[in-house]
Amino acid sequence: MKAEGGYFVVKQRALPEVLLKVVEAKRLIESDKVISVQEAVDRVGISRSSFYKYKEDIFPFHDTTEGTTLTFAVQMDDEPGLLSEVLKCVAEYHANILTIHQSIPINGVASLSLSVQILASTGNISEMIEGIEHRMGVHSVKILAKE
Repeated sequence: MKAEGGYFVVKQRALPEVLLKVVEAKRLIESDKVISVQEAVDRVGISRSSFYKYKEDIFPFHDTTEGTTLTFAVQMDDEPGLLSEVLKCVAEYHANILTIHQSIPINGVASLSLSVQILASTGNISEMIEGIEHRMGVHSVKILAKE
């Protein structure tokens, strides 16, 4: 199956090193810390051809565009207060909760579907997701959709 023009959300640890270096080179160029593409690629240790091949296809996920809706799937233990902790994390980042659906737990694990709207005041979404993932009792967090 070929996914031409499609988008994927991939965790940083799953990306090849060359793609991470392209992102770093772009950051250097955008921050005016370097004066040329050649200087940026030399600093991060990739070729100019690799930079130009991937530069339009990779960018960090820190979408704070107001009005964007993200839908997450969360697998978590069926423990009193855990859902409240997850929702508190979303509230701490000032995202607007649109929908919440938690399944009936099976074998002590519940599936949570959560849609949030990004507001002008919303913090770093990647940090919010990591905050949820690192809660005791949370097995996984996956981004299902971005609109």
